Amino acid sequence: MNDRISLPKDRIRILLLEGIADSAVDLFGQADYAAIQREKKALEGAALVEAVKGVHILGIRSRTEVTEQVLAAADRLIAIGCFCIGTNQVDLAAAAHHGVAVFNAPFSNTRSVAELTLAEAVMLMRGIVDKSVAAHAGGWDKSAANSWEMRGKTLGIIGYGNIGSQLSVLAEAFGMRVLYYDHTGKLPHGNATPAASLDQLLAQSDVVTIHVPETPGTMGLMGARQFAAMKPSAVFINNARGTVVDVPALAKALREKRILGAAVDVFPEEPKRNGEAFVSELQGLPNVILTPHIGGSTAEAQDRIGQEVGRKLVDYSDTGATMGSVNLPQVQLPPRPTGARWTHLHRDAPGILSQMNACFARRGLNITAQYLQTDGDLGYCVIESVEARAEAEAILEELRTLPGTIRARLIYERS
Repeated sequence: MNDRISLPKDRIRILLLEGIADSAVDLFGQADYAAIQREKKALEGAALVEAVKGVHILGIRSRTEVTEQVLAAADRLIAIGCFCIGTNQVDLAAAAHHGVAVFNAPFSNTRSVAELTLAEAVMLMRGIVDKSVAAHAGGWDKSAANSWEMRGKTLGIIGYGNIGSQLSVLAEAFGMRVLYYDHTGKLPHGNATPAASLDQLLAQSDVVTIHVPETPGTMGLMGARQFAAMKPSAVFINNARGTVVDVPALAKALREKRILGAAVDVFPEEPKRNGEAFVSELQGLPNVILTPHIGGSTAEAQDRIGQEVGRKLVDYSDTGATMGSVNLPQVQLPPRPTGARWTHLHRDAPGILSQMNACFARRGLNITAQYLQTDGDLGYCVIESVEARAEAEAILEELRTLPGTIRARLIYERS
């Protein structure tokens, strides 16, 4: 997997699946990439294996699963863009093994998710969904029972990252008191207060919302014991990841009226495409809002995601920069190479850098710039030389032969 990507840009093939936003296509076009194929739906199985052959850059959202089998078939692939927050749909270790950089958009839909969360909190604290359903059916349930204003109530945020901190600011504008709990120390926004423990947050909050990634430490974070620790008048919201909540335990807490209501946008198992049946233990329960994983599904968020991930893919293809990659060491580079530029992804081991430098020293060539970062057992080195353009291809071939090489690429500025 040591392809040379100094091809004319109109020969670099890009495959975008799952209706990726026009903003990404526009950005590729502005960077002179023209060989772009777009598909509205996800691909899977044999169809995906066949589609990735000869593709240099693959763009997906959450439904396309990139496995070892897919990566093995992708004979020209250098990068995958996940046009969403999560990257669980990609085998990241296998991608690194094949020399494929993976990028995502961890920041672009934070506002959309934060706004949905706050809107759901209002709906749950007023029982709006059940009253609306009753009115559609001809009923008339005009009552103030279990209906509360947001002002003066306490919002408990589990996970004070990009979404949690922005939600914190919006909630304070509603007049709410904000508590947050995070496994690492985070600077509070506004008047938010860190909780000493998760139990303290649960006991004091009127609205509990979770915004953590899926990791071994967060799976099942909210279970029977945690729901029992909440106020009976409190509501719970999960717009993070389906696996961080024990759904049967949440359903039981709702049926037994140990909490007032819940809103859930993400589930441990979700339909792979629109039109497939969705089944959950939460269906049919009172004061429960169920949405089909649409937390970041706004026009504004998709536009920003297209730009963010598209820019990272263009930068990686054009310059070799890996900033924002979730599976390779991150190297930030000047926007254009000065002369020839080689990138070298390798298994990190003593002496590898000196072997790369020897490729130039034997030819009496000066290295004008060099960048190296390691992460775990991977190393990523970028080398520039103004003097070496005439021997660029020969140096590339020699770099490929070095022990531990995963992928070597040649990038150079065209005259």
